Amino acid sequence: MAEKKTQADEKTRAGEKSEEGQAATAQKRILLVDDDREIVESLRGALEAHGYAIIVARDGNQGLAMAEREDPDLVILDMMMPKRSGFLVLERLRRTRPVPLRVIMITANEGSRHKAYAEMLGVDDYIRKPFAMDRLIDSVNRLLA
Repeated sequence: MAEKKTQADEKTRAGEKSEEGQAATAQKRILLVDDDREIVESLRGALEAHGYAIIVARDGNQGLAMAEREDPDLVILDMMMPKRSGFLVLERLRRTRPVPLRVIMITANEGSRHKAYAEMLGVDDYIRKPFAMDRLIDSVNRLLA
């Protein structure tokens, strides 16, 4: 009987540790700037499952406004969007913020010039679509660690 109680206590303590770890992660807020509803929903689901809070902007102008207002820990930014491209958003974020935000740029563009330009602007990671969700989650975890 005592052995069963000890095992139950260990499971409870392990669950508490897991919840504490998730609570610390849940404090991290990610701004997702993308105009593709399906991509937004799949990224939101995967990132929320890992305990992150997600804020969504549907175009570049809205993304800039939300980055200022919400002060997220990380921005996941699509390159090609209406109203303002991901490059223009990244340029503005780098020029106007005293402490740079962490930024992951995602794109369907295959060009190496685009990647070089994003890196010149100071992007933290550049991920080409389609990508494995694990690839994105690893990048997010690394940048927010």
